[in-house]
Amino acid sequence: MKIFRHRIELVTTAPIEIIDITTQVREAAAASGMKDGLVTASCLHTTARLNVNEREDKLLRDMLTFLKRFAPRDGDYLHNLAPVDGRDNAHAHLIGLFMNSSETIPLADGALVLGEWQSIFFIELDGPRPKRGVELQIMGQT
Repeated sequence: MKIFRHRIELVTTAPIEIIDITTQVREAAAASGMKDGLVTASCLHTTARLNVNEREDKLLRDMLTFLKRFAPRDGDYLHNLAPVDGRDNAHAHLIGLFMNSSETIPLADGALVLGEWQSIFFIELDGPRPKRGVELQIMGQT
């Protein structure tokens, strides 16, 4: 078994933003030379998450609306009374409780095993941010 690592660097531009990273993950899987194995994507932040879901414009807008309503930014949160980095971001941490910080996708014959409608998303919950990262670890056989 071999291991290949790659980091995807992102810049976010909105308070809550959904970014499709499927192409970057596919490119890293191809660069790894692995034929069969697993691709694990790990979000490096506590106020951002990863998700596999459908990429459809109206659904993406529904997702943004849902996240904003689920834990409103202007809620009465204790964390915001003394934020660690000066950001009132308790809402982002609370939303993150219900989302994944990593996703693992099978790799077969050199291709990601995703359903017809599935895409891999980085979900910013506390943007905008100038630097975000997703660490990929691809394990398998060449």
